[in-house]
Amino acid sequence: GEALNKPVCATCDVHYLTPEEKIYREIMLTACGYPDADEQPDLHLRTTDEMLASFPYLSEEKAYEVVVTNTRAINDSIEDIKPVPDGTYSPKIEGADEAFTEMCYRNAKAIYGDPLPRVVQERLDYELDCIISNGYGVLYYIAHKLVKKSLDDGYLVGSRGSVGSSFAATMSEITEVNPLPPHYVCPNCKYSEFFEKGEYAGGFDLPRKDCPECGHALQTNGHDIPFAIFLGFEGDKVPDIDLNFSGDYQAKAHKYTEELFGRDNVFKAGTIGTIADKTAFGYVKKYAEIRDIQARSGFFEHLAKGFTNVKNTTGQHPGGIMVCPRDMDVHHFTPIQHPANKKESGVLTTHFDYHSIEGRMTKLDILGHDDPTIIRMLEDLTGIDAKTIPFDDPKTLSLFSSTEGIGLTPEQLQGDQVASLAVPECGTKFVRGMLEDSRPQTFSDLVRISGFSHGTNVWLDNAQDLIKNGTCKLNEAISTRDDVMNFLIHRGMDRKHSFFVMENVRKGKGIEKRNKQGQATTEFEAEMRENNIPEWFIESCKKISYLFPRAHAVAYVMMAFRIAWFKVYHPLAFYAAYFSIRAKAFDLRIMTGDLKTQMTEFNRIKALDRGASPKDKDLMSALEVSMEMYQRGYRFINVDIQHSEARRFSIKDGALLPPFLAIDSLGETVADAIVAEREERPFTSLKDLQRRCKVSNTIIDLMKELKCCGELPEDEQMSLFGA
Repeated sequence: GEALNKPVCATCDVHYLTPEEKIYREIMLTACGYPDADEQPDLHLRTTDEMLASFPYLSEEKAYEVVVTNTRAINDSIEDIKPVPDGTYSPKIEGADEAFTEMCYRNAKAIYGDPLPRVVQERLDYELDCIISNGYGVLYYIAHKLVKKSLDDGYLVGSRGSVGSSFAATMSEITEVNPLPPHYVCPNCKYSEFFEKGEYAGGFDLPRKDCPECGHALQTNGHDIPFAIFLGFEGDKVPDIDLNFSGDYQAKAHKYTEELFGRDNVFKAGTIGTIADKTAFGYVKKYAEIRDIQARSGFFEHLAKGFTNVKNTTGQHPGGIMVCPRDMDVHHFTPIQHPANKKESGVLTTHFDYHSIEGRMTKLDILGHDDPTIIRMLEDLTGIDAKTIPFDDPKTLSLFSSTEGIGLTPEQLQGDQVASLAVPECGTKFVRGMLEDSRPQTFSDLVRISGFSHGTNVWLDNAQDLIKNGTCKLNEAISTRDDVMNFLIHRGMDRKHSFFVMENVRKGKGIEKRNKQGQATTEFEAEMRENNIPEWFIESCKKISYLFPRAHAVAYVMMAFRIAWFKVYHPLAFYAAYFSIRAKAFDLRIMTGDLKTQMTEFNRIKALDRGASPKDKDLMSALEVSMEMYQRGYRFINVDIQHSEARRFSIKDGALLPPFLAIDSLGETVADAIVAEREERPFTSLKDLQRRCKVSNTIIDLMKELKCCGELPEDEQMSLFGA
């Protein structure tokens, strides 16, 4: 260094902070297959004295120079920088704020008339002021463009999270959820009537009636969701617009963002994968076996905690897209990289975990979901527009409180008291048990059930007991975060304080806020008692760890209700969509058998209890739905080489026709090839099928055994002689 006139600096190769942590690195290296893991040098962070002692071959002055003087000089020469800048940098779209504002008012007036009713005008004015003044107009406009593109292409979009709390999002067609108070509105003369004091939990619960002005049937809507849930009480929280696109359409939606912003400005949101606690424990067990260490499992768990959550890989968010403004370089925010171990991939991912840059770059959540895919399939099979389905249909509502809607008894349904099997959000054993306990009668009751099932410490040992004991009714118990705020406001508590209580409760912090010293104050609880808030409500708030947003619950239940409607009125289409998209297992031999065959297999897996494999459990779930279908008088027919689709179930002669994928071990490529080749020209023999579609002998033998090939001969010669 002196010969080249370069300063020499001493550093240490730090992998952990203290010498005691060496064991954790040794365990990880051993588990990763390094035989010399126990021979690694000490790689902890040295103190200055330890660093000076590491250079006995230098003079005392020279050691001080390389350890202290030169390192300080380099540090002092570096200016202060921020790796991630402050502020939010949204992509710019010329005229987006004006176009967004104009669209919201235009759509509101088309529904509610001009001039707008006071409730609508005040809510829209307030929201647009918050959104535009904080610079979020462009984000809403982008979301509108994405949703509109999907709707134009025939796929509904479900909203996630609390975006449905925003009436501006409803009027810009980002979400179907209407957060206004429950209300009537006339589609003909625009007469409206609002219920602002909590008389009804949701607009879809309002009794049907005709317009007093013109006699036209009134429409109902509104779910009483405060805007503060989404953008905070001051309207300054960074909005997080999460959208559920059809799984079939997700890739197209991602591609459309490239069209909107340019391919060089759109990146997948990067994630950092860490070692999970069970994986860490497995590493310790492996280390103990190799080193022949005998100890209690408590000691192993203690060791595992030492490197739980240590980074082990990078990945990408399943639907997160980060958008860089056109006039900026992405490296202003983050380095970029290919996904781990996929250098040839064309996808570029942010190197920094998206959480660290989320408030700086715009993040779009374009997620894939089954519900929009199922609804599109149901619409294709029946020709019915799902958006026309009424949310107060009595027969559909009955599915969630009895079995009458599908014409079966509880005994025919393995003892189930409700008929919500295979309906999204309501089909699991846990939620069916909730439905049996609570017997919901209205749409808003179903929204509460969704909130109960997605919250933490909300139902068990809380709302369930309160409802069973008659302490409160289903429509009073806390199920979503909005319930807390609405309950308090409707009983006279200060709006801002109601918001703060809700924020504390939804995060599992109880009722009270903390002062600067971190001590809990009791002012909110005292104020609740002053406003005659019942004790059961206060105690319920204290037990909750997490609360779901009502807007998310409403969006999910709207999708689920539409699918449930098809279960009642178009059962074959419903079961075709379920087995095509949601079912994780299908056994052709058993499912095409009679009800007794299916029941025998169901009971066999049930008897295994916890010993059942994941595949068995998936088959058991599918059998439950299949047996219900058979009880209703429908059945599966065998795969048909001439008529089966590649991947999805179809309806043929009043029965369900399985696709080629239902044949065990037959993959998507072969299934697609069979359909494509069949459309070119008919197959003349099994040899012809095998040659043109590259089907293995094993699969051909299985298809013959399952009798899927109809009258096809072995080869052309046989058909020649047969002729």
